[in-house]
Amino acid sequence: MEISASVKPAIWGAIGGAIAATVVGFVWGGWVTGGKAVIMADNSAEAAIVLAFTPLCIARAEQQPAQLELLKKESRWSRGDFVVKAGWVANVTEKYRSDVASACAAAIVEAMDAAAKPKQ
Repeated sequence: MEISASVKPAIWGAIGGAIAATVVGFVWGGWVTGGKAVIMADNSAEAAIVLAFTPLCIARAEQQPAQLELLKKESRWSRGDFVVKAGWVANVTEKYRSDVASACAAAIVEAMDAAAKPKQ
């Protein structure tokens, strides 16, 4: 099959334009592959679960004020374990328990530090 000389530049231009559009779309346009989209959705879902369960953990912690001071005395790295052992995240699935416990502990200690600071 013979393609006329006037059509060849148009075909090559269309091919080049498609390649350029693809490169621009993935580099600057925010396009992602299906696999990357699944990873992003999973991360968003996990963050939403942590945000949803953190207030429930804080509410349980407030019911045990004696434990709050003990939590604050723990090192930053062991506070999540303290929250799990205290049972404040018992209603959270094992998969997300550690993340919720860490977020809960950080929020509680941050609130306690803010309350302890003298107001100016």
